Amino acid sequence: MAALATPRALGALRGRLDEAVRRARVSGSERLAAVTVEIDSDVDPSAVAFASRRPGEPWFCFEQPDRDGAALATLGCVKALEATGTGRFGSVSRAWRLLAASALSDDAEGLVAVGGFAFADAGGSTPDWSGFSPASLHVPEVALVRRGGSVRLTLAALATPDDTPEDLLARLERRVDELRTDRELPLLDPDPAEKARVVSTMPPEHYESAVARGVERIRAGAFDKIVLAREVEVHGPAEHDAGAVFSVLREAFPSCSVFCAGRGDAAFIAASPELLVRRDGLRASSIGLAGSTRRSADPSVDAHLGEQLLQSPKDRGEQDIVVQRIARTLRPHAVWVTAAPEPVIVKVANIQHLATPIRALLATPLLAVELAGLLHPTPAVGGEPLPAAAPMIPALEGLDRGWYAGPVGWTDGNEDGEFCVALRCALLRGRVARCYAGVGVVADSDPAAELAETEIKLQALLPVLAG
Repeated sequence: MAALATPRALGALRGRLDEAVRRARVSGSERLAAVTVEIDSDVDPSAVAFASRRPGEPWFCFEQPDRDGAALATLGCVKALEATGTGRFGSVSRAWRLLAASALSDDAEGLVAVGGFAFADAGGSTPDWSGFSPASLHVPEVALVRRGGSVRLTLAALATPDDTPEDLLARLERRVDELRTDRELPLLDPDPAEKARVVSTMPPEHYESAVARGVERIRAGAFDKIVLAREVEVHGPAEHDAGAVFSVLREAFPSCSVFCAGRGDAAFIAASPELLVRRDGLRASSIGLAGSTRRSADPSVDAHLGEQLLQSPKDRGEQDIVVQRIARTLRPHAVWVTAAPEPVIVKVANIQHLATPIRALLATPLLAVELAGLLHPTPAVGGEPLPAAAPMIPALEGLDRGWYAGPVGWTDGNEDGEFCVALRCALLRGRVARCYAGVGVVADSDPAAELAETEIKLQALLPVLAG
């Protein structure tokens, strides 16, 4: 432990554990205690998490390499904050506020809760999504945060009236002794002896039929837009290696939010281009993302495809629906809300999107989780108007989205945080990876073209998983 924590830090931790146990015994309720220390700036938080995780325990990694190497990685869970139903965001947010407010900690930014939310209020109910509750934030035992040129380690324990400071300290000392800071992320096998098998959960014709039925409803005036997704399974010759997949994604998609949420024997992994919300004090930001096209290796063709996207009435219409909804939702809670006058092209490895940055100055200090609950689901993943479109999404898709298209991210002791929309993602469980991709359906959508767009979006993960 000495390599990662100074005697002074250990003394502070022991003092906080003493006080946490004392308060727990007086109040009869739990108390969170934590200490944060700066460690070697060369430490790779995600590599530590993948190398040091214990069998069956939860872990979490969240990176955006292009944002000055920003990274968060966690191990274990001292407290699970979970809920279901229409009030799930509020329930989890209140639970975190109470826990963090009474915590004994020297660094509010180091004290975090990490996890995600299903797309639907009761989503993730199928066996495939076991462990991924409709609303689930975990307070980790270990958190490593990299911002700029520094890396910080936070150790946390939840004291109950029956605990002793000695036992809690010994538990954390054992944990730190297990941390492997000398490992790199694993590599994918570049030439596996046996190739993976890729199958659609439902025939492509089913998806085209769903899009056609969605268009019929839109033209009949039921709603203006609906987002429909499909699921593709990758059956590997061996268990999918979440660490190796994560390594490839953060290298290939440095501008995206690359995350991995591990629960039990499963891992939900993604390289998402869409920020749902980021809160920093009273400042909030989001990105309206809708409309996409393929990339080309030829720079002139690639630029032409992007220009076509900018000029496409269908895609610009989708984009405007998303931006207007986000701005309209934030406005009652903000001093001001501003959106860029024109969308820009965001290019990632295999696809380019229309994107509009949106910023707001909050009038009241809404928590990051509360903001995520207000904005989710945007028309980029749901529909417009949502009350009319929402019931038709599972009816037409025929699948349980689970955490796909839901908010995934983190919040800290200051109630700041960041949640992306879980897109370009896969659920890994043993030899099976379930990949998800969806498109926005509007009045002039063509079923064959929308199916082709899902194929483009699936290429973010299929080549990595299928070999």
